[in-house]
Amino acid sequence: MSIAMRTTLLRSSVVAATTALCAAISTLPAQALDAQWCKDVHIRFFVGGAEGDAFGTIVYNGAKQAAADLGPKVDYIFSQWDVEKMVQQLREAVAVKPNGIAMMGHPGDASIMPLAEQAHKDGIKMMYQNVPVPKVVAAFGGGYVGAQQEQQGRALGAEAFKLGGLKAGDKAIMIGPFENENRGARERGTVAALKEAGVEVIQLSSPPSGEWASDPNLAIPVITAALLNHPDVKAVGYPGGQMLGNVPTYMQAAGRKPGDIFNFGFDTSPQIVEGFKGGWVQLTADQQPFLQGYLPILSLCQQVVLGLAPMNVDTGAGFVTPQNYEIVSELAKQALR
Repeated sequence: MSIAMRTTLLRSSVVAATTALCAAISTLPAQALDAQWCKDVHIRFFVGGAEGDAFGTIVYNGAKQAAADLGPKVDYIFSQWDVEKMVQQLREAVAVKPNGIAMMGHPGDASIMPLAEQAHKDGIKMMYQNVPVPKVVAAFGGGYVGAQQEQQGRALGAEAFKLGGLKAGDKAIMIGPFENENRGARERGTVAALKEAGVEVIQLSSPPSGEWASDPNLAIPVITAALLNHPDVKAVGYPGGQMLGNVPTYMQAAGRKPGDIFNFGFDTSPQIVEGFKGGWVQLTADQQPFLQGYLPILSLCQQVVLGLAPMNVDTGAGFVTPQNYEIVSELAKQALR
């Protein structure tokens, strides 16, 4: 066979092989990106709070939108922000052996670790939202969608000091789950930033069961007593949108008027928008909970169907103040922001 003929045959073989390979590859994204391309995937999604919860509802709406867009079968788990309940529900979720689980990180590394290990052994893909569990992720994989707790907490403390016109020697109250290793990092960060600026901080520990988040009115006696015992407090910080949205009730119970105290915290909601409008709330850190619902489901679908690596997304978006709250007010009223 001549060299010319062998060259022609070689070229023909390469072209044919390349064409076949391209045809095979091209079918993958076409199939994957069809509408409802994740329809064969089963996911258990942890919403965090109770049904109707101010923060949890936005997370839930994000997750529901992802399910509608992508098509997976999703079981929604409500936990009333009770960390012990979350652990038990995670144990049940792993036993069901879904394709993926999107888990709130509130119970912390130590509590989640053995269940994450079992999920890993069973081939269950994991995502975590709202509270990071870095030791779990390092040991058994998974991704995280949410704000970085300590970083966001410190940033809020510095912003509260600046916008609240605080100075060294002033008093502030900070409420939070300080003893929770992972979840409490945010509020501990806020306390640290304020103390470093010279502010005297009175810490009020919220119950580990999450009952103040589920029913913010339960905190009225504690907050009222703290304000009565420390009448010179200039600022009060709250650990979540449920309590921040209840600020008018706390202040009125303590005999305070709008603007008497610089009230600040985390998240947005219709109640917080009204708090800004009425002059009761002065600052909040937005962590975009809609993304904490949508992106974990998207990432689990991508991991299971496409073999992609898990997402890691910092949703901390910045601050909402009396000067800019109207920009997010309509979306907050729709439980989307």
